[in-house]
Amino acid sequence: MSSSPFLRSIQDYMRVRRYSIRTVKSYLYWIKYFIIFNDKRHPREMGGAEIEAFLTHLAVNRNVSPSTQASALNAVAFLYNKYLDQPIGNLGQFSRSTRQPKLPVVLTQSEVAALLDQLDGVQKLMASLLYGSGLRRIELLRLRLKDIDFDHLQLRIWFGKGAKHRLTTLAEELLQPLEAQQAAVEAQLAQDKLSAGFGGVWLPNALSRKYRSAVMEPGWQYLFPASKLSYEPGTSILRRHHYDESSLNKFIREAAFKSGIAKQVTSHTLRHSFATHLLQSGADIRTVQQQLGHADVKTTEIYTHVLKQGAHGVRSPLSNLT
Repeated sequence: MSSSPFLRSIQDYMRVRRYSIRTVKSYLYWIKYFIIFNDKRHPREMGGAEIEAFLTHLAVNRNVSPSTQASALNAVAFLYNKYLDQPIGNLGQFSRSTRQPKLPVVLTQSEVAALLDQLDGVQKLMASLLYGSGLRRIELLRLRLKDIDFDHLQLRIWFGKGAKHRLTTLAEELLQPLEAQQAAVEAQLAQDKLSAGFGGVWLPNALSRKYRSAVMEPGWQYLFPASKLSYEPGTSILRRHHYDESSLNKFIREAAFKSGIAKQVTSHTLRHSFATHLLQSGADIRTVQQQLGHADVKTTEIYTHVLKQGAHGVRSPLSNLT
């Protein structure tokens, strides 16, 4: 909870409209930063010039990535266009971030196998899905039981990056552990229903209105639920949220360390490895693009840097000397 009455008011405004917790935190961070940057002047006293100066500061002095600058812009645009009802119009007079994206860290297949060997149970299943289906961390954690298509060996990803839906592959080897996990979630739900005040799983506002009984139905439960019940922020509704993001990254880093991998490994490294290994096996880049949910194939092309043919498919002349 923010200590500023103004920020608390924005927070309440967003919660009533069922913005996700991640979006609320992100927007409050950038709005607070914007206000501090402008010597704590009230946003109603400012406008386009101050916003452009702030965005330029992020690009020139902070050297943030284009996506980070876009997040800041989205937050400030929300502040003016939605919360204050003071439209800011077009913004074009600011320096745009042009920082080159980092090349992805990619594991070899033997390194992936070594990492997975350090895990067991639910943690191994989670890491296996990150690699085997090329999921983003939050996509994995937001999976619900109904999103597993056992018959067609695929996962349904709802509201991925850019609020896009997609289908991605599911390894046949994971069917049995997924069925076991599904049974465990259903058993946990039966226990949760006995808890006083239990309000079921969280659903986006439109879905909770359309499917009023869904919060208690097995299919809508998170595939990887949190270990404890907790109150939905700002309410007295007791729910079981999904597994913690930071805990996911922590156990993956620990597994990489134990397996002797010297590379900097995060949950996203497994997604990078999924894409690169698909390309190495001969998959078409457009297919890989669809699997990853990239809007532009240029984003997918970055993975070609580790293919056996060398950077950009060029064979080194040194290889012809032997």
